[in-house]
This record gives sequence, structure tokens and C-alpha cells, in this order.
Amino acid sequence: MYITLYRKYRPSSFQEVAGEQEIVRALKNALKNNQLSQAYLFTGPRGVGKTTIARLIAKSVNCLEPKEDGEACGVCENCTSFQEGSFLDLVEIDAASNRGIDEIRLLKEKINYQPSQGKKKVYIIDEVHMLTKEAFNALLKTLEEPPAHVIFILATTEPDKILPTIISRCQRYDFKTLSLQDMGNQLQYILSRENLEMEEEVKELIYEASGGSMRDAISVLERLIVSSSEKKISLEESEKILGMTPIQKMEQFLHCLLQEEKKTILRELDELWFQSVDMEAFLKDFAKFIKNQIKKEKLEVEKGLFIIKNIYEVLNIFRLEEDKRLVAYVLVEKLQKRESTAVPVEKKKVFLETAKTETSISLAEIQNRWEEIIDKAREEKISMGVYLSTATLHSLEDNVLTLCYEESNLFSKEQMEEKQYSSILLKVLEEEWKQKFKLRVLTVASEEKRENHVTKKILNYFGGEIIS
Repeated sequence: MYITLYRKYRPSSFQEVAGEQEIVRALKNALKNNQLSQAYLFTGPRGVGKTTIARLIAKSVNCLEPKEDGEACGVCENCTSFQEGSFLDLVEIDAASNRGIDEIRLLKEKINYQPSQGKKKVYIIDEVHMLTKEAFNALLKTLEEPPAHVIFILATTEPDKILPTIISRCQRYDFKTLSLQDMGNQLQYILSRENLEMEEEVKELIYEASGGSMRDAISVLERLIVSSSEKKISLEESEKILGMTPIQKMEQFLHCLLQEEKKTILRELDELWFQSVDMEAFLKDFAKFIKNQIKKEKLEVEKGLFIIKNIYEVLNIFRLEEDKRLVAYVLVEKLQKRESTAVPVEKKKVFLETAKTETSISLAEIQNRWEEIIDKAREEKISMGVYLSTATLHSLEDNVLTLCYEESNLFSKEQMEEKQYSSILLKVLEEEWKQKFKLRVLTVASEEKRENHVTKKILNYFGGEIIS
């Protein structure tokens, strides 16, 4: 029968645990000196070893012949029973599916019974933050005065959702994601036991894919082993199996960005798009690649951080845009934008002078055809569609069209202040109405800020105060 790698290589002793050496040392000392607490709280991301270490505590505390350093012997009757999964005094509860007060009441009834096989009865409650408020209160009373033969180990990924009164009664340990070195060593150990090899770069790939979770990393490794056609897992094959953008493609993309080879970049983006690559995932992968380049000192920190900042800024601004390829276009344009040659713009208003016209055009006329104007501007430059669609038509006086942008759309406002973009809009307007226009671009506060500002002015005038 096939056993998954995660179960096959789950640590059977503290010595086999990857990372978290400080926590392991503290718990082994407690076991060695017989100073175990009756309640523990393990917090941290998923897959970093919380329940694994909880089981090791249960195994060690019930070992019939423990070693001097606190480790379980691994050969006694209780250890053997534990390894086979038949140890009766270890109770694991998934709080996600047993979250009500009835389950906790049943637990309270059972804890009074003496251990049937070992020295201590160990209760591991996973995802404890999922318990209801009533269940938490019932558990609190149990934790206040637990029987001497009982140990509680609570595990959670969201400690902020646990009542402070529960936390105060537990000895807390915060688990962290593994380092690349610790994870790499563990993966290498598994590979050697499986008589396999792997290119060094694949370890970094697995680390990025797993987010520092050892459990996820082993799952990714197993996927690569099953899918790989060779005894040595290559980087190229791993990238294809995991659906990740090849490192070589990332390096080429970065080179083109730094060399401002705009046509090549757009061609590469189109190629990825036609290969059904998720553009948002690609941009996030590229941000991780940039981070790694900075760490390896292959890219200047300032340049790298600028690229990462703009990737997430553009993704956030255009998060509702379905065609993420256009978002990538906007990002490229922003990253490659040279120092603006436009005249500095005052905060209050920006005028782009053209000849004055005598014929009057109403704002309503432009509003009625605004979508059509946006489409024509988009034909000149794709990103114009985004910059204009986030604007509000404020007014039209003496052929001066005022566009307003909320503070959340400052990027679009800044672009429209540039002559290369504003001139496109003015050109479309001129072609439609055969007249010259001027453009003014303003920033407006959000509705909430405007209300707060008005309220403040009223309070200052009348000397009042807000009563909640």
C-alpha cells in the first residue's frame, strides 16, 4: 500500500523536526525535568509542525522508558502503539467540525476518567479558534482546574480570535515558517531516502510554491516525483509541472525592462497570454523573482523595490479589470516612463493651453458621448481607457474641461497630467467638435473625508462637539 511522503516522513522524534529549534529545546527540557504545563497554545501558519510537535509531546510523556534528554525511546509498548496510531490516551479533536458547546461538554465528562494505557491523557484541539463563544467559555472552566492526568494542547492559525482568558491559562509557543536552508535540508533527506536527485534551483522553486510550509513543500515534492520522468528532477521540468513561469523567462523579462526594450516586452506578454498563462499570477511570480534577485545582490535594492511596489500597486488599482494583460501593459508603461518633460503642475489646477474658441459646448454633450470618447482614446493608447474611466466629468467652462479623480485613483490622475496622455484626449475632443479645448485635472477627497471636513468646519464655527 502506497504511503504519502508526508505521512512516511513525519518526524517520529524531536530530533527529526525541521526548524523551530528553540521551541523543541524548551519542550525537551520541560519533559526532561518533568515540568510540562497542563495547557499549551501553539500558534503559527499551517503546515509548520504544530500538531506534529503536539503528538511528539504526547508520545514522550507516555513513554515507559524515556531517554535522558526527554525523547521517547521509540521501542516500548506505548511508543509502538503510538507509531501504529492505536494509542488510546491521545485524543485529537478538529474544532472546525466539533465547534459547539455540546462537544466541549462531552469532553469535560470524559477527562475525568483515568488514562487507560499511558501516564497522561493528551487532548490536541486543532484550529481551536473555530470554537463558538459558548464552547470557549466551557473550555475555559476546564482549563482553570484540569485533572492532574490531563494535558491540553491547543493549535491555531489565528490566535487573535481566541479569548484572552484562554491564552492566559496556556503556555504559548509561536511557530514560524521554515527557512530555505531548513526546508532544503529536509527535502534533501527525503530525496536521499528515495534514491532521487534534484537540481539545487528546484529547492527554491518548492520553497516559493509552499510559502515556507514543510507540509506543503513535501506535497509539492511528491507531485514532482510522481510527474517527473527522470531520476533527477530538473528545474525546467519542475516549472512545467507546477505551471510556474520559467526563471529564464523572468530573467529575460527583467533584462528587457532595464534596457527599455518595450516592443520585446509586449511581444513576450502576448506570447504568455496566448499560452493561457495567468497574467496576475505571472506578475506576482515576477515580484518574487525580483525579491530573490535583490537577496542575491544581482539587482540594485532601489530598482528592485520600485518594481515590486509598482507591480502590487497596479494590480490593486486594476483588480477588477478582467483582461490582466492590459494591466501588464500599464505596468510596463509605468516602469519604463522616463523623467517627465511636462511643465510642473500646480496642485490646484493644470492647464494645457490651446487656442480659444467662441462656440459654446455643454458638459451634457460630452457626458452623453463619454464612452465613445474613451473608446477612441483607447485606440490611440490602450491605457487611456483605464485613465479616463476612473475620472469624473466635473465641469466645462469656456471649453476648459475639468476631470476629477478620487485619492484612490491618483495614478490615473498623474498620468492625465502628462502631456503625452492629455494630448490624446484633447485631440479626440477636437476631432469630435471641431474646436480647441483645454484640460484641467483635479483631485477630490472621498465622500467620507468631505463629510468629516464639513462637520469639522461646523463644529469650529459653533463651538460644538460630537456626542456618540
